[in-house]
Amino acid sequence: MDSRQFNLKSIRPEILSTTINDNMSADERFQNLVLRPTIKFQNDLLIEVFKNYITKHKSVFYDLSLEKRMDYIENAIQKDMKFRNSMKGMIIGIFTVEEYTIYIKNSSALNKRMMNIVKERLLSHIQLFEKPELLTAV
Repeated sequence: MDSRQFNLKSIRPEILSTTINDNMSADERFQNLVLRPTIKFQNDLLIEVFKNYITKHKSVFYDLSLEKRMDYIENAIQKDMKFRNSMKGMIIGIFTVEEYTIYIKNSSALNKRMMNIVKERLLSHIQLFEKPELLTAV
C-alpha cells in the first residue's frame, strides 16, 4: 500500500455503527466504507465553508426562521452548483486512487448519496450557524 493511500485511510474516523454485509449494493458499501468516514473527517471544514457561504450571500440566513434555515441549507446544496461542486471537491480530494476509480464508475448516484450526507450533517449542526456577535469598542 503506498503512503498516500495508507495515510488517507489512517486519518479517517472509524464509524462503529457501520454495518457491512453481503446483501448491500456496491453504492451502499462505498457510502459506508468511504463516504461517511471521509465526510465525518471533513466535518469541521464543511461547517466553516457553509458559514462563509452564509456571509458571502449577505447573511440573509440569520433572518430566517428555523424551518426556512433548513430549506436554505438544502437549497444551497441541491441548487447552487458552484457551492455543491466545491463541497464535492473537498470530499473527493481525500479519496485514494482506488476509491476514486470506484467513484467515477457511478459518480452520479454516489454524488447524490454524498450530498445527502453533507446536508444531514449541516442540518444536525444548525445551531452552529448563529449570527456571530460583533465586538463593540468600549
